[in-house]
Formats: sequence, C-alpha cells, structure tokens
Amino acid sequence: MAVLARAGAGPLRDALATIPTLPAWQRLRGPETGLIMLRGRAGGDGAAFNLMETTATRCTVTMQGGAMGHATILGRDPEHAELAAAIDAGLQLPALRAALLRHAVEPLAEAQCRERDIKARRAAATRVQFFTLAAMR
Repeated sequence: MAVLARAGAGPLRDALATIPTLPAWQRLRGPETGLIMLRGRAGGDGAAFNLMETTATRCTVTMQGGAMGHATILGRDPEHAELAAAIDAGLQLPALRAALLRHAVEPLAEAQCRERDIKARRAAATRVQFFTLAAMR
C-alpha cells in the first residue's frame, strides 16, 4: 500500500493498462478529502507530539468476488485514492494477485527506489565533512 500511496494517479492508470481488466468495483466510502494530524517523536523514541496537519484523501471500494480495498493518500487526488483502493481489492483476489504484483506494484516500487537513490546521491554530494574542517585550523 505504501507503494500505491506514493505513486500518482497517472502511474497507477498506466500500470492498470498493462494487466487484464480488473473486475468492476463500487465505492463504499469516498473518495473523501480531509485533514489528518501528523505526529512526531523527539529523538525517534521520545514522547509523541503533534507536528502539523495535512490533507489526505481516503476511499473504500468493494469488488465482485467480495474483496474490499482501502486507500489513504496524502493530498487531494480522489482518482489516485480510488485507483489505489481498487488495486488493493484486486490484490486480494488470487486470480489477479500475481499479475498486479508483477505489472503494477513491482515496477512502481523499483521506480520509487531509483528516485530515492538519485535523491540520496544528490544529498550526499553536498555533505560537509566537519572533521576535515577541524583539522584545517
């Protein structure tokens, strides 16, 4: 679900175009946009505190065969939330699970991993070695 939530509506639409047709789904709830509170912890393990509010969109769908899919995404994109919920429901159907993983989830995960690596390399290029500065004094 993290991969689906981080992808946009466009990449999800493109991924669904490469697999057999998903069964028809019906919306049970949403897509609804609202605010959620983001919480943090000092030092990663300290007491929790309210950091800020952000917009989020959620959707729940049901699919023929009884599968129910849920999705919550950051931002205001109802199509993205509905497609992610539909893929979540499709992943619960044994006949579609392998195709969805192979053609939708895995390629999106690989693309997101490549993008994270590129950002990490760019950030590493700007890193300052403070012990070198101390030795220069």
